[in-house]
Amino acid sequence: MSIHTDGTHENIVLAQHVNGRLRAEARMHFARAFLLRAIGAGAFSALAGIGIGAACYGYAYMNQFDSAAEKIASAMQAALSDVTLKTKGEVTLTDNTLKLEGLPAQKANAVPTPTKAQLGTDAAPASQAPVNTTFTVFKQVPYLDGQIVTGWNFKANEERPFQQYCYFSRRSNETKGQVEIKIDLAMDGKTLPQPQKSDVNLGILASNCVWHDGKTL
Repeated sequence: MSIHTDGTHENIVLAQHVNGRLRAEARMHFARAFLLRAIGAGAFSALAGIGIGAACYGYAYMNQFDSAAEKIASAMQAALSDVTLKTKGEVTLTDNTLKLEGLPAQKANAVPTPTKAQLGTDAAPASQAPVNTTFTVFKQVPYLDGQIVTGWNFKANEERPFQQYCYFSRRSNETKGQVEIKIDLAMDGKTLPQPQKSDVNLGILASNCVWHDGKTL
């Protein structure tokens, strides 16, 4: 609705006053709206900042534990790699333990020495005929499922054998009992002639013979 009045001085002053009041109220409404928008924007920014900060804090918190766990694992690995484990044990012998005293020490590969009883120096035939005593030393080399045996025959008080022989020996169980297979290989350091109908190579087997003078075939 429009009201038209005469342009008197009072009317002009009143109109100016009304217009000023309207403009003031308009500015107040605009300022209030701007304030509300600013508050809303500030609240949004604050919430967004809080959310980002919480996310960063959580990420840092998790990484902190991961880093601590990695550091602990690395430290334990380094400690375990440098540590030296020492064990101490104690063995207690009871009263029932057997004691071996006064026994001669056994040497590896010791050469057996015959005793006087084994030599039988006092043995004699019923006819009381003279007895010539000789002895044989055997050297055995394991070969396949048997052994290669070299014999040295000595006369009394002689340092060199007067006869040497070598053979392959193997025992097998048969229906009638145990059977020993014997194949002559060499005599006095020389290989015996190779049989024509034999798959056994005497030369290869005889290379395991042990001769007194140390010579090989």
